[in-house]
Amino acid sequence: MAIQSLLSESALGWSIFTFILVAILVFCWVYIRKFQSRQESEVVSTITAICALAIALITSALLPVDIFLVSFMKYPNGTYKEWAANNETRDQIEDTVLYGYYTLYSIILFCVFLWIPFVYFYYEERDDDNVNKCSQVKNALKYTVGFVFVCVVLLLIGAFVPLQAPPNQNSTQWVKVQYLFEELGSKHGLPALSFSISTLTLIGMLAVITYTAYGMSVLPLNLIKGTRSVVYERLENTEDIDDVEHQIEKLKSKCQDGRPLSSRDRHNLQELEGKLQVLQRRGRHLEIAERNCCTKVGSALRPFKIMLGIFFIVVALVFTVALFISNLDKALHSAGISSGFIIFGTNLTNPLNELLLVLQPIFPLDYILIAIITMYFVLTSMAGIRNMGIWFFWIRLYKIRPKRTRPQALLFLCMILLLIVLHTSYMIYSLAPQYVMYGSQKYLGQGQMPSTDPASGNTTINTTRICDASAPEDQCTMTRSYLFLHKFWFFSTIYYFGNWAFIGAFLIGLVVSCCRGKKSVIEGEVEADDSDISDDEYVH
Repeated sequence: MAIQSLLSESALGWSIFTFILVAILVFCWVYIRKFQSRQESEVVSTITAICALAIALITSALLPVDIFLVSFMKYPNGTYKEWAANNETRDQIEDTVLYGYYTLYSIILFCVFLWIPFVYFYYEERDDDNVNKCSQVKNALKYTVGFVFVCVVLLLIGAFVPLQAPPNQNSTQWVKVQYLFEELGSKHGLPALSFSISTLTLIGMLAVITYTAYGMSVLPLNLIKGTRSVVYERLENTEDIDDVEHQIEKLKSKCQDGRPLSSRDRHNLQELEGKLQVLQRRGRHLEIAERNCCTKVGSALRPFKIMLGIFFIVVALVFTVALFISNLDKALHSAGISSGFIIFGTNLTNPLNELLLVLQPIFPLDYILIAIITMYFVLTSMAGIRNMGIWFFWIRLYKIRPKRTRPQALLFLCMILLLIVLHTSYMIYSLAPQYVMYGSQKYLGQGQMPSTDPASGNTTINTTRICDASAPEDQCTMTRSYLFLHKFWFFSTIYYFGNWAFIGAFLIGLVVSCCRGKKSVIEGEVEADDSDISDDEYVH
């Protein structure tokens, strides 16, 4: 009976995971196909982008399975179920999740440090017409070696930097080296992989602060404010064209008698002709938008967009409040900066943490909520990237636009989204720390109760308590996800301060988004640095 219960509960968790996996693959294919350029699309870059984004989302989808398995090992009264009474059985079940993390995180390292850089540099070299295929591959491998070197260094640091000092400090150097290798073998390379993934998650934190925080404000406010009238925009654009043409004719009239234009007039004429080309392209796009049925359907769905925008801004505010409460709880009640701000129990009521704990026993409701949170972060991140573009300090590298995104930009986009999704796992921990660490587990602890006989003093009784960091190790099973995220305390400390930066960036983005007016119906489609080929591709 215990074996049947074990199999049925495990099968339920993994069957939901399989369904989510299929849904993720479909989403990634549709998402990448929507943004890739039809003219410059390449099979290899498309497959690479789809696989990289899918692997990141699948890794985040493993978190609820991990929490589900540790939670269902116990009854609500805090005792282990029959099939989980043996410690070896519990370890075997959790090891299946651990090996899943090993596999997925190893694939992520392969994508970030080898496959995506190679494909990116391969297409960068392709832009040079004088380079043949063999030279493209050689040059791409040459640049990729640097990424591989960084990966090896991170793995070595994580593997051989001891988390605990050797038992005997007076031992020889050879004994200390043997101790390091024994530690590495006993932990199956967990610290090495954890250090590498935590480093990538740290980069993802910067992307979350930059793109996700801004996207959480700009996406809902754009839905609420809507776009400008396409009819009014066409009329305004026509007037601008007439005005520029008049200025060009005025400048050209200066040289009708054969006199050359001054250098200043030639410069002004060149700028006006460039501006006229942009306005003419803008007019073509506005004409298409006016005829497009999607524009008319969007106008009809205006009330729905307003409701959706209000929902998104409420969700953003709930996330921000939950993150603020969690960080405030760590600031007031944690074990300090040297422990990574670990907290023992929940001292301040966190609404999202309480909601997930309530939904967890009713599987897969918590799974659905985690999936919604992850997809919300992906969509808001994408909104931030689309509005800001991909920048390297003050230089804009790429623009992300539907049907017009180059292969290199697509690979950059998926790299950023992959890092953001990696950091999402820690964001969920920040929003619901107790849920991510132990799920809904409880344990039996000893408490004091006043005795009916005053002479006998207090009576010791067993009370049911919620699992937290102060619980006995043999009474609560920690999720493998938490072990990966918090193997090194200094990463947790950096994430803690990163959460404050995220809250600040969101509030700044909210103020900026509120001050901005309505966006154009063809926002981002026409810019001065667009090529005529790119524009013709969109128009056709």
